[in-house]
Amino acid sequence: MLKKEFRLKKNSSFKATYLQRRIVSDEFFVLYGGRNKENTESPTKTGFVVSKKIHKRAVKRNRIKRLAREAYRLAQKQGEINKSNSFQSLIYVAKDGALEMDFDKAKLSVTKLINKLANKFI
Repeated sequence: MLKKEFRLKKNSSFKATYLQRRIVSDEFFVLYGGRNKENTESPTKTGFVVSKKIHKRAVKRNRIKRLAREAYRLAQKQGEINKSNSFQSLIYVAKDGALEMDFDKAKLSVTKLINKLANKFI
């Protein structure tokens, strides 16, 4: 589970990140990046969103979020996504293909999208 300091919680924070229009995607997720931050000491806040359009059952939606959160946490711990520190906030929005993903695919997708976003907008 992500620590509190790494979670994006407020609706206004989500809206501000969506308005930046920094978007990359793959088969499982769409990643929205927030503003670049000047102080890299402060943590990057991350949110995970799974719509009811993906699946009507909350159990399925929560499983996708758990997989993505854990993949992000482990990649962050192992230093695979150091480029994420240049953004104030990140939002992962699940796509239809996310129902069939396993943990390895989730981790690969999470790291690939961060690197893609950093290369495009930094």
